[in-house]
Amino acid sequence: MVKEKYCDPFLDKRLANYDIWLDKGEISSSSKVIPVLESLNAKQWVLPTEQVMEILTNASSIAVQDCECRTHYKRCDKPLEVCFLLNTVGDKFVSKGKARRVNLAEATSILKKANQNGLVHLALYMPDHEVFALCSCCSCCCHELQIVKLTQRRELMVHSEYVAVTDPDDCTHCGKCVDRCVFDARLFGDKKMKYDSGACLGCGLCVTACPADATGMILRKPTTESAALMKEGDQNVQ
Repeated sequence: MVKEKYCDPFLDKRLANYDIWLDKGEISSSSKVIPVLESLNAKQWVLPTEQVMEILTNASSIAVQDCECRTHYKRCDKPLEVCFLLNTVGDKFVSKGKARRVNLAEATSILKKANQNGLVHLALYMPDHEVFALCSCCSCCCHELQIVKLTQRRELMVHSEYVAVTDPDDCTHCGKCVDRCVFDARLFGDKKMKYDSGACLGCGLCVTACPADATGMILRKPTTESAALMKEGDQNVQ
């Protein structure tokens, strides 16, 4: 495994920690993409580990703090107070005055604001912890997304169990989903939207941006019918 440095202490420190933990077998990844709640159909069966509200509801306590990455880089005007710290980790930060406690209703409101601003939900891990943080991330500041995009270390980030699928008959090629996709799965050229489902990590942001309701989420291990639809979408939404 090649371990590169990018002359950015903020990123290098985190990447060095991840490599140490990976080498020791203490973690298998640094984060996992969780679909935004609004992208999932009410009738769709949602895996518990893929449900943001399931994670928050099962937490013994929830705290929220300003995003460390956006506070550090200041590259965008996305909301700052969107990063949740759970259970003992949250309690520790609250006791130090670095976070504040919130209830489930306020947490839900914060999540909706994050989706409106095109932020990707990431569940973060540390050695000896389950999910200890749930962050809403932008690609210009987030250390997780920057590491994956700059170093091509895609193994550090686990995709969700869902993948987006676009119906070519309903797609109007408006390009709005392209602006929301941080994983470069969607491109716009020759007045048409081109979609590569293989690059999709399943965040669901494209779904909530589509004015034609042409895009939805399906399980990554799809049924025969949904697999055919995804193949058709890859071929024809071009």
